[in-house]
Amino acid sequence: MTNINQFKKLIIGAACFAVIATGIGVSGQHSAYAATQSSNAAVQESVATASATSAQKIDKVISLSKSLMGKVKYKFGVNNPSKLWFDCSSFTKYVFGKQGINLKWGSSAQSKQGVYVSKSNLKKGDLVFFSVATPGKVNHVGIYIGGGKFIQNTIGGSVNGVIISDLSKYSKRYITARRVV
Repeated sequence: MTNINQFKKLIIGAACFAVIATGIGVSGQHSAYAATQSSNAAVQESVATASATSAQKIDKVISLSKSLMGKVKYKFGVNNPSKLWFDCSSFTKYVFGKQGINLKWGSSAQSKQGVYVSKSNLKKGDLVFFSVATPGKVNHVGIYIGGGKFIQNTIGGSVNGVIISDLSKYSKRYITARRVV
Protein backbone atom coordinates (compact mmCIF):
# COMPACT_ATOMS: atom_id res chain seq x y z
CA MET A 1 0.00 0.00 0.00
CA THR A 2 2.86 2.38 0.68
CA ASN A 3 3.97 2.02 -2.94
CA ILE A 4 0.52 3.17 -4.09
CA ASN A 5 0.63 6.19 -1.76
CA GLN A 6 4.15 7.05 -2.89
CA PHE A 7 3.05 6.77 -6.51
CA LYS A 8 0.05 9.04 -5.87
CA LYS A 9 2.36 11.65 -4.32
CA LEU A 10 4.72 11.39 -7.30
CA ILE A 11 1.89 11.90 -9.81
CA ILE A 12 0.39 14.81 -7.88
CA GLY A 13 3.84 16.36 -7.47
CA ALA A 14 4.50 16.04 -11.19
CA ALA A 15 1.15 17.67 -11.98
CA CYS A 16 1.93 20.54 -9.61
CA PHE A 17 5.34 21.00 -11.20
CA ALA A 18 3.77 21.04 -14.67
CA VAL A 19 1.33 23.74 -13.56
CA ILE A 20 4.11 25.88 -12.09
CA ALA A 21 6.47 25.29 -15.02
CA THR A 22 3.92 26.55 -17.53
CA GLY A 23 3.69 29.86 -15.66
CA ILE A 24 -0.04 29.78 -15.28
CA GLY A 25 -1.69 33.09 -14.71
CA VAL A 26 -5.36 33.93 -14.71
CA SER A 27 -5.71 32.97 -18.35
CA GLY A 28 -4.10 29.60 -17.68
CA GLN A 29 -6.52 28.43 -15.00
CA HIS A 30 -8.34 26.21 -17.47
CA SER A 31 -5.04 24.49 -18.33
CA ALA A 32 -4.29 23.98 -14.64
CA TYR A 33 -7.71 22.41 -14.13
CA ALA A 34 -7.21 20.12 -17.13
CA ALA A 35 -3.74 19.12 -15.90
CA THR A 36 -5.14 18.32 -12.45
CA GLN A 37 -8.01 16.27 -13.91
CA SER A 38 -5.57 14.39 -16.13
CA SER A 39 -3.31 13.76 -13.15
CA ASN A 40 -6.25 12.47 -11.06
CA ALA A 41 -7.23 10.07 -13.84
CA ALA A 42 -3.65 8.80 -14.03
CA VAL A 43 -3.57 8.24 -10.26
CA GLN A 44 -6.87 6.34 -10.34
CA GLU A 45 -5.64 4.17 -13.21
CA SER A 46 -2.36 3.48 -11.37
CA VAL A 47 -4.21 2.54 -8.18
CA ALA A 48 -6.44 0.14 -10.12
CA THR A 49 -3.38 -1.41 -11.78
CA ALA A 50 -1.55 -1.72 -8.45
CA SER A 51 -4.61 -3.34 -6.87
CA ALA A 52 -4.84 -5.83 -9.72
CA THR A 53 -1.15 -6.59 -9.34
CA SER A 54 -1.57 -7.09 -5.58
CA ALA A 55 -4.53 -9.40 -6.14
CA GLN A 56 -2.52 -11.38 -8.69
CA LYS A 57 0.38 -11.72 -6.24
CA ILE A 58 -1.96 -12.90 -3.50
CA ASP A 59 -3.55 -15.44 -5.83
CA LYS A 60 -0.09 -16.72 -6.75
CA VAL A 61 0.95 -16.95 -3.07
CA ILE A 62 -2.17 -18.98 -2.28
CA SER A 63 -1.79 -21.14 -5.39
CA LEU A 64 1.84 -21.91 -4.55
CA SER A 65 0.91 -22.67 -0.94
CA LYS A 66 -1.76 -25.13 -2.05
CA SER A 67 0.59 -26.74 -4.58
CA LEU A 68 3.02 -27.51 -1.73
CA MET A 69 0.47 -29.58 0.20
CA GLY A 70 1.94 -33.05 0.67
CA LYS A 71 5.41 -31.84 -0.36
CA VAL A 72 6.50 -29.67 2.58
CA LYS A 73 7.64 -31.05 5.94
CA TYR A 74 7.17 -29.05 9.12
CA LYS A 75 10.36 -28.75 11.15
CA PHE A 76 10.47 -26.38 14.11
CA GLY A 77 13.07 -23.63 13.70
CA VAL A 78 14.00 -24.72 10.17
CA ASN A 79 14.15 -22.70 6.96
CA ASN A 80 15.41 -25.08 4.27
CA PRO A 81 13.81 -24.31 0.88
CA SER A 82 16.01 -26.81 -0.99
CA LYS A 83 14.50 -29.71 0.99
CA LEU A 84 11.09 -28.01 1.48
CA TRP A 85 11.51 -28.17 5.27
CA PHE A 86 9.98 -25.17 6.99
CA ASP A 87 8.46 -24.03 10.24
CA CYS A 88 5.26 -21.97 9.98
CA SER A 89 6.96 -18.60 9.47
CA SER A 90 9.71 -19.77 7.13
CA PHE A 91 6.91 -21.26 5.01
CA THR A 92 5.07 -17.90 4.79
CA LYS A 93 8.42 -16.18 4.17
CA TYR A 94 9.09 -18.63 1.31
CA VAL A 95 5.75 -18.41 -0.50
CA PHE A 96 5.49 -14.62 -0.20
CA GLY A 97 9.16 -14.27 -1.19
CA LYS A 98 8.42 -16.04 -4.47
CA GLN A 99 6.24 -13.01 -5.32
CA GLY A 100 8.86 -10.46 -4.26
CA ILE A 101 7.27 -9.77 -0.86
CA ASN A 102 9.93 -9.91 1.83
CA LEU A 103 8.91 -11.22 5.22
CA LYS A 104 11.11 -11.69 8.24
CA TRP A 105 11.58 -15.14 9.69
CA GLY A 106 9.62 -15.71 12.89
CA SER A 107 5.90 -15.44 13.52
CA SER A 108 6.39 -12.75 16.16
CA ALA A 109 8.50 -10.66 13.75
CA GLN A 110 5.96 -11.14 10.93
CA SER A 111 3.16 -10.02 13.27
CA LYS A 112 4.76 -6.56 13.27
CA GLN A 113 5.04 -6.24 9.47
CA GLY A 114 2.46 -4.66 7.19
CA VAL A 115 -0.69 -3.12 8.65
CA TYR A 116 -3.14 -4.37 11.26
CA VAL A 117 -6.35 -5.97 9.98
CA SER A 118 -9.33 -6.75 12.17
CA LYS A 119 -10.67 -10.29 12.07
CA SER A 120 -13.91 -9.01 10.52
CA ASN A 121 -11.99 -7.38 7.64
CA LEU A 122 -9.73 -10.27 6.62
CA LYS A 123 -8.95 -10.56 2.92
CA LYS A 124 -7.22 -13.29 0.96
CA GLY A 125 -3.48 -13.12 1.55
CA ASP A 126 -3.61 -11.62 5.05
CA LEU A 127 -1.32 -13.23 7.60
CA VAL A 128 -3.20 -14.62 10.61
CA PHE A 129 -1.44 -15.16 13.93
CA PHE A 130 -2.09 -17.53 16.78
CA SER A 131 -0.91 -18.58 20.19
CA VAL A 132 0.04 -22.24 20.34
CA ALA A 133 1.80 -22.62 23.68
CA THR A 134 1.76 -19.42 25.72
CA PRO A 135 -1.70 -17.78 25.80
CA GLY A 136 -1.64 -14.32 24.20
CA LYS A 137 1.84 -14.73 22.71
CA VAL A 138 2.22 -14.97 18.92
CA ASN A 139 4.01 -18.18 17.98
CA HIS A 140 2.19 -19.44 14.88
CA VAL A 141 1.24 -17.93 11.50
CA GLY A 142 -0.89 -18.90 8.55
CA ILE A 143 -2.30 -17.27 5.40
CA TYR A 144 -5.98 -16.38 5.14
CA ILE A 145 -7.38 -17.79 1.88
CA GLY A 146 -10.98 -16.57 2.13
CA GLY A 147 -14.21 -18.29 3.06
CA GLY A 148 -13.24 -18.50 6.73
CA LYS A 149 -10.21 -20.69 5.95
CA PHE A 150 -6.46 -20.34 6.19
CA ILE A 151 -3.49 -22.36 5.00
CA GLN A 152 -0.67 -23.19 7.36
CA ASN A 153 2.42 -25.33 7.76
CA THR A 154 2.06 -27.27 10.99
CA ILE A 155 2.60 -30.48 12.89
CA GLY A 156 0.33 -32.37 15.23
CA GLY A 157 -1.41 -35.72 15.38
CA SER A 158 -1.18 -37.24 11.92
CA VAL A 159 -0.40 -33.88 10.30
CA ASN A 160 3.07 -32.83 9.20
CA GLY A 161 3.04 -30.15 6.56
CA VAL A 162 0.77 -27.75 4.75
CA ILE A 163 -2.96 -27.98 5.48
CA ILE A 164 -6.07 -25.84 5.07
CA SER A 165 -7.94 -25.17 8.30
CA ASP A 166 -11.14 -23.47 9.44
CA LEU A 167 -10.36 -20.21 11.18
CA SER A 168 -13.39 -20.71 13.46
CA LYS A 169 -11.73 -23.77 15.02
CA TYR A 170 -8.82 -21.57 16.11
CA SER A 171 -10.87 -18.74 17.64
CA LYS A 172 -9.53 -19.32 21.17
CA ARG A 173 -5.95 -19.16 19.90
CA TYR A 174 -6.39 -16.34 17.34
CA ILE A 175 -4.44 -13.18 18.21
CA THR A 176 -4.23 -10.79 15.22
CA ALA A 177 -3.81 -10.36 11.48
CA ARG A 178 -1.58 -8.27 9.24
CA ARG A 179 -1.87 -7.24 5.59
CA VAL A 180 1.52 -7.30 3.88
CA VAL A 181 0.41 -6.93 0.25
